[in-house]
Amino acid sequence: MNNIYKTPITVVTGCLGSGKTTLLRKLLKKPELEKTAVIVNEFGQVGLDHHLLRKTDETTILLKGGCICCNNREDLENELKSLLNLDQKQEKFNRVIIETTGMADPAPILFTVLTNPILQHHFYIECVITTVDAKNGLLHIKNNPELLKQVTVADKIILTKTDITPPNQKEGVIEQLRIINPAVDIIEVVNGDADVGIIEANSNRPSIDSMFEKKDKKINKNHYSSDIQSISFTFNKPLDWTAFGLWLSALLHANGENIMRVKGLLDVGEKGPIVLNGVQHIIHPPDHLNEWPEGEKQSHLIFILRVIDPDSIYKSLKTFQNFLGSDFELLELNKAL
Repeated sequence: MNNIYKTPITVVTGCLGSGKTTLLRKLLKKPELEKTAVIVNEFGQVGLDHHLLRKTDETTILLKGGCICCNNREDLENELKSLLNLDQKQEKFNRVIIETTGMADPAPILFTVLTNPILQHHFYIECVITTVDAKNGLLHIKNNPELLKQVTVADKIILTKTDITPPNQKEGVIEQLRIINPAVDIIEVVNGDADVGIIEANSNRPSIDSMFEKKDKKINKNHYSSDIQSISFTFNKPLDWTAFGLWLSALLHANGENIMRVKGLLDVGEKGPIVLNGVQHIIHPPDHLNEWPEGEKQSHLIFILRVIDPDSIYKSLKTFQNFLGSDFELLELNKAL
C-alpha cells in the first residue's frame, strides 16, 4: 500500500528535560494538528505528561510503568491497533505522535511498526525527532548512551534552550551532533515555539546539504564514543537496483545492529531517485520520487556505524562494484578518535 493511504507516525524522543513535552504542548495547540492521536510513554506511576498533552478534541493515550522501547512494545502495538478501531468508528485522526521516555532507544519502536503485518499496512514512520538541550548537550552526549541512539536514528534534531546558551557552546553541540549523524537536520527552537512542519518529512527525501557537504572541521579527540563512525559515498552512474539490494541485504544481515543508520538518495536509472532509509537491520520501504531535487542528479549513500571499521564497508562495496554497474568515490569518512 502506498504511504498516501497510510497514517503517518512521528516519534518524538530526547533526554529528560530536553524539551519534548514543551514542544508538543505548543504544537498540539495548532489547528493543523487537531485530529492528532498522541501516545505518551511515562516511565513510573504518575503520568504527568498525559495531563499536559490532553486536549478535548484529540485522542491521548498513556502508556506507563515501563518504556515502549523495550518491555512495553506489546502495549504500543495494542494501542496502535486500538486507534485503528477508533478510526473505523468514524472517530477520525490523520496523524499519530509517539512521545518516548528520556531513556528510550527509538529503534525498537520503529521495528514494531515496520515489521507488524497489521501496523505496516495502516501506518508508516514519517519522521523521528530528537530534542537536544543546547545548554547541557555536550554533558548529555558524554554521559547518556541512550542519547547517542536517539541522535543516530533522528531525521531532525530540535535544539532547545539556545536562548540561554553561549554561541560557542551551541556551535560545539551542533558540531558533535553532526559527527554522530551527518544526515540529520538541526532546527533551533526557543520555548517550544516551532512551525508545525517540523513533525513532517522533508518532502520525503534526505537533506542533501546536511548529509553530504564536505567539512573541513577536525573531529574532537575527546569524543563521545570511540565506537561510532560514519562513511559516505557518491556514485557517478546509475546503480543496478537489484544488485544493490542484494549487497545491502547481505551487509545488514552480517552486521545487524552495528549498522546503526543507513540513508541515501539513489539513481537507479528512473526519472526520479529512490530514497533509502534504514535503522539497524530494518529498512523502511524505499520511496520512489517522481523527480530529482533541484540541483541533484547523483547517488549518495551514508552509513553510521558502531564498532565496525568503515574501511570494511568500502572494501565490500568495492568488491561488489562490477555487479552494481556504477563506479563510486569515497566522499567522506568520519572516525571518532
